Amino acid sequence: MGTEPLWTGYRFREVDADGWTTFWRLDPREQPFELTDWTGNPERPGHRLWARAATPAGVRARWQTSATSVTLEIRGAGGLDGIVAPVDFLIGGVLHQRCEVQAGEQRIRVELPPGPVELEIWLPQAGAAEVREVAFEGEAVPQPPAGPRWITYGSSISQCTGAYGPSETWPALVARQHQWDLVMLGFAGECHLDPIAARTIRDTPARLISLCLGINIYGGETYSGRTLPGQVEAFLSTVREGHPHTPIVVITPLPAPNLEGKPNGLGLTLDDIRACVELGARTRQDPDLQLIDGRTVLSTEEAQTLYADDVHPGPDGYRLIADRLAPLLTLPL
Repeated sequence: MGTEPLWTGYRFREVDADGWTTFWRLDPREQPFELTDWTGNPERPGHRLWARAATPAGVRARWQTSATSVTLEIRGAGGLDGIVAPVDFLIGGVLHQRCEVQAGEQRIRVELPPGPVELEIWLPQAGAAEVREVAFEGEAVPQPPAGPRWITYGSSISQCTGAYGPSETWPALVARQHQWDLVMLGFAGECHLDPIAARTIRDTPARLISLCLGINIYGGETYSGRTLPGQVEAFLSTVREGHPHTPIVVITPLPAPNLEGKPNGLGLTLDDIRACVELGARTRQDPDLQLIDGRTVLSTEEAQTLYADDVHPGPDGYRLIADRLAPLLTLPL
């Protein structure tokens, strides 16, 4: 017995001639890819933003079901990450089974407990993954997204490639705790205040918006101290066009103990980046905007213990970030 899922967390759904669905987190239609397709550096292949946007991080669907099993038809490819993250199957909001996704086409079958139960499927947060069918052995009723919508924008630290699974990225953990409808715009290596990202947030209804800004700008040497504050202000102005009074939370870079104090190619340290992001945000004098200093989310000692490299938390680090940010990211009464 088949049923049509009500997938959520994406911007545009593209179905090819063979029925495989790509869930784009930015809408690629009529977009000039050359704006973000710089091929001057052979170590940075083109279309990186759009490759990230085709990763279904945060995309999920939910059913009420009394079926005895569910089968997901999925096609994986490593893409820029070289890996495909797993698929998570949750029952009643609790992880029921985590299934690896291999390269190529496959069917993943999961046995379900006696129902009726609420089943969620979270698609991989890393790599390329397309879906063709979800089939149940028994009755299953798709459920629409529930809860207020939260949009979060950021880098690989928001995409959380290294999390245990897609339901345990820090945005997923926060959204599940608050019972929010997550739209996760974390683009590994590609959080550079692109206008398409600002317009996407502007045009997507939401009750809360959070923006984790700065670490890719530091590593990518995207803006100088002269240009970064204005770019932050311009990004926020675009977002505000569609969200005049929606609460916005701007989070500056988390601590990176092995990088702190080291100037990038444009002479900016991470503290300089934090100051520029804060200046651009505060210039608006926006009463509905909150700033969080990323150095208060994790301590230097925690970062040294929990990071997998100079920048990225490991799986337990993402869990701790969720624990720290969950009480700070709240909706107005």
